[in-house]
Amino acid sequence: MSNTTGSTHEFQAEVKQVLDIVIHSLYTDREIFIRELVSNAADALEKMRLTQLTEKEVFGAELPLEINITTDETAGTLTIADHGIGMTRNELVENLGTIAHSGSKAFAAALKNAGKSNEASLIGQFGVGFYSAFMVAEEVSVYTHSWRNEGEHLVWSSTGAGTYSIEESPDQVRGSRIVIKLKEDALEFCRPDRVKSVLGKYSNFVGFPIQLNGERVNTVEAIWLKSKDEVTEEQYKAFYQFTAHAFDEPSYRLHFQADAPLVINALLFLPDQNMEAFGMGQMEPAVGLYCKKVLIDPHPKKLLPEWMRFVRGVIDSEDLPLNISRESMQDSALVRKLGEVVTKRLLKFLDKEAQDDAKKYQEFYAKFSRFFKEGVATDFLNRDAIAKLLRFESSLTEKGEVIGLTDYVSRMKEDQKAIYYQVAPSRNTIETGPYVEAFKSKGYEVLYLYESIDEYVVNSLREFDGKQLQAVNSNEVDLGDLASEGEALSEAETTTLCDWLKTSLASGVEEVRSGKRLVNSPALAITPDGEMTPQMRQMMRVMKPDEVEAPKVILEINPRHEIVKKLAALSQSDAESAQLVAEQVLDNALLSAGLLDDPQRIVARTEKIMERLLAK
Repeated sequence: MSNTTGSTHEFQAEVKQVLDIVIHSLYTDREIFIRELVSNAADALEKMRLTQLTEKEVFGAELPLEINITTDETAGTLTIADHGIGMTRNELVENLGTIAHSGSKAFAAALKNAGKSNEASLIGQFGVGFYSAFMVAEEVSVYTHSWRNEGEHLVWSSTGAGTYSIEESPDQVRGSRIVIKLKEDALEFCRPDRVKSVLGKYSNFVGFPIQLNGERVNTVEAIWLKSKDEVTEEQYKAFYQFTAHAFDEPSYRLHFQADAPLVINALLFLPDQNMEAFGMGQMEPAVGLYCKKVLIDPHPKKLLPEWMRFVRGVIDSEDLPLNISRESMQDSALVRKLGEVVTKRLLKFLDKEAQDDAKKYQEFYAKFSRFFKEGVATDFLNRDAIAKLLRFESSLTEKGEVIGLTDYVSRMKEDQKAIYYQVAPSRNTIETGPYVEAFKSKGYEVLYLYESIDEYVVNSLREFDGKQLQAVNSNEVDLGDLASEGEALSEAETTTLCDWLKTSLASGVEEVRSGKRLVNSPALAITPDGEMTPQMRQMMRVMKPDEVEAPKVILEINPRHEIVKKLAALSQSDAESAQLVAEQVLDNALLSAGLLDDPQRIVARTEKIMERLLAK
């Protein structure tokens, strides 16, 4: 054993901040400290189980992998002990004296803003569970010995007041034993009935025996191995809340067994709340991988596609070798096949649920749409199946109502060549603009896409059910001849006006032509092939404003519109006034297209036009 004597250390600054909040601000749901410490003990036992697969020289090798909890009402203490992996002196400093990830500051800020209703869930989400003991403790002591034979016998102790000590403490067994000297107002937690109640609430599914004063209190039920008719709704809910560290109820649940091509028992949950939407950062994969109830990896990164990181639950396959390591698992063809089978099953399940209860699915999709859109852009293998789950407003729906691509295709017109869409910030922007009017006149439905990510979605998807996706403002759109009212300029007059406009508006206008998609608007601007779309250009201007050049456009005019016809005449009689009108028509078109970089110039030109009108 080392001859190193005891030592006193300062807590890391972030730990001090967390402890201050925990000790002085949290008064409700204090019972969750038991859940957190039991969960930490189970993690230490799991690490020990994996270590025993590869290491032969283990300190206290005969000790059972279990958690022992002891209450002492006379002394006012609660003790939580495990025969897990234990800690060395350096590990005590690293694990209990510091928070080695950037989430600590976010945790502290979130606690200050959350009020008293959410602190329990925040503690679990930010991984600072050990410090929750200080909600109830006058002093916390951690007695430990590492799994290594040469490890020291140590005790870590602190009152949470800014410092902690590490001293030698002879005759420790392998693992960690946490002794909590309870505050006067927390003595309820040294009563066996109170502790048993908390364990039943939070720790019923821990994968190791939990002994409370020598009595086994958790009956580990792998309910994913049961048939669906053997599991109650309450059991499902409790299992979800424990495995997902959640306090909501799941939106959807998929429980299935399969024998081919692999033996699979899966229980998957789709949550009600999207934690990424609350600014919690990107979620970690949370579908645990098991083999015959033995945990292989609680957060396997390559089991399901990354966009499915919001899914919670368990996948168990007895075809996996028990001794598979987490490293080799990442590259295992067997694991990839397992993930593919489960992914396809989940997508098929969601498609059916969406058809059976469209309103419920729409509410769920509104919260999690970003994940499905990410899936279309990144998951080539499942792209078509994910696309069936996308939902959008359209020119044939009311505001707030959505449809899927399958329904869109089913009501396409016989002569319709493509699935048409427009990407724009809002419904009003689309419907007051010039691009959809021709499609409406022909009865063609247009999908309304409001998010910047939608541009990537349609570019990745390209087609659905054999039908090409095409933007209404694409240069390639051809709707044929439109049935339009009113007399148009002659072909010669139109050609003359287009040539004059091309010369007058030389800067930024590649081509001026007669348009076939205009009904009520005088003109519209479209980007030539190879140019950035308006949405892409706006994003680039935000990131690199000095590097984005002025847009180049094709200007389409409506030879039936009164403004265009009068502009044709004005260009012959008053070139200076016609120039002002032409520039205004172009800027109006650029504005509708989201391509006008300097809206202020419209104001100055409008004033000039008004001066000329008033002068007459």
